[in-house]
This record gives sequence, C-alpha cells and structure tokens, in this order.
Amino acid sequence: MSRARRGKAAATTKDAAGDLTPVVGENLRRLRTQRGLSLEKLAQQSGVSRAMLGQIELGQSAPTINVLWKIASGLGVTFSALIAAQTRSGPLVLRAQDARLLTSSDRKFSSRALFPVNEPRRVEFYELRLSAGGIEQAAAHAAGTVENLVVAEGAVEIEVEGHRHALDAGDAIMFEAGAPHVYRNRGRGEAIMYLVMTYADTVG
Repeated sequence: MSRARRGKAAATTKDAAGDLTPVVGENLRRLRTQRGLSLEKLAQQSGVSRAMLGQIELGQSAPTINVLWKIASGLGVTFSALIAAQTRSGPLVLRAQDARLLTSSDRKFSSRALFPVNEPRRVEFYELRLSAGGIEQAAAHAAGTVENLVVAEGAVEIEVEGHRHALDAGDAIMFEAGAPHVYRNRGRGEAIMYLVMTYADTVG
C-alpha cells in the first residue's frame, strides 16, 4: 500500500472511531433514563465518575473500552447496546478501512466489532489486538457473560480469577467473564485474537 493510501486509511479509521462518540452518548442517556437512574446512581453502579458519565452523554469525551464495559455492566446491558447505531436491513460488508476501533487509554489494546452495531445482540464477535508488552485489565462483565477467545497470532496470557493461562497461536479458551480478567501479550510482536462474547438471556 502506498504512503498516501496508508494515510487515507488511517484517517478513515480515526474518523469512523470518532463517529462512535455521539452514538454512545445518545445510547447512554436513553438507557440511563429508561432505567430511572441519575448520573450519581449510575456512577455508583458502574464505578465510572459522575463527571465522566456526563461528558460521555454530551459527546464531549470518547470513552475507552474498559470504561464502556463498566458502564454496560452498571446498566445491565450488552456492550453493543452502547455502540449500536441506526438500524439497517440487507447484507452489510464491514470494510477494514472503515472499522470503528475502540482502544485502551495507553493505545496498546484495541477492539473491532465484527458485526453490524445496529442493535443490541446476545452474541458479539470481536477482533482484539494487543501490542507487545501490552496488558489490558478488563472489568467484570454482567453475570452470566461468557468469553470464547482464540489466538490467531502471537502469544498471550489470560488471567481469570487469579489463574493464569498461557496461549499460543491456535489455542483457545472459554471462561465466565463475570469477574475482572486480564489479557497480557507475552510475545515480542502484536497479538491478534478473536473473541465471541455471549451474554446471559437476562441481559438486554
């Protein structure tokens, strides 16, 4: 790919990621209101500060992956319920250059939804990337949530409830994600993983 095309693709990805900010803000306000929660009450339930929640609702702050997970758990909804955009019908091709990436605060961990985020769903599919030496401490998801992860490239370590599991390319792991868990890149290059997230029937 030429330098010009690389620059254009990077700009497109950045712009697409930015598009999530107003979508998340609108969804957060709607879901919080539907549940009769004040910002203070949701802050208590999610562990995200009232000020941060207010900024997200107003579209003034782009939340990181971990913050979104905390909010989703506090609301008792799926992750896609927060990032879902306008509903559309018919086949949908998800172009790599148009990907909406969510990243960690240190930019070493990224998540790309491999499904149309047009409505909340019980099963979600993600591509995860973790830079060499990167560590992502994931907040607990809603009770009954199950993660099924396979390593496509690299070597990682997944820690669940104090137990560490070393995985190489081709290895997979399934675990209940209702408790905090950690992803660690134990290799020298970027690790690429694919994750299927399944929520309990009660999560909507």
